[in-house]
Amino acid sequence: MIREFFLDKYVFIGLTNLNNGFDAPGIKYFSESDFDIVLSRVQQLGLGIYGIEPWQNGEYYCAVIYEEFTDDPKDPNWYIKVFEDFKKSGQELQYAASYFVPNEILAKDASN
Repeated sequence: MIREFFLDKYVFIGLTNLNNGFDAPGIKYFSESDFDIVLSRVQQLGLGIYGIEPWQNGEYYCAVIYEEFTDDPKDPNWYIKVFEDFKKSGQELQYAASYFVPNEILAKDASN
């Protein structure tokens, strides 16, 4: 639960969650422009992305995981490339991701 609060506080703040019930309530979906901000914040904060799962019109589109590209979910090269490829597809997608938040970052935030 601490991880979700951290993400809400630092990564998702000010963005619009597009999940209107088509998926589990705890999974947040973002427009292309908001997801671009999410990925920027993830990179700036030293977090990582385990996987990206876009949906289209409330339907599953596909999923891509970091192991297909690297052994480090914090490597921004993989998730930036995948996101750019999705954008080039021309499809109107809503983006969700699974996030890696290092314990030391959570501990540091909890002590503030």
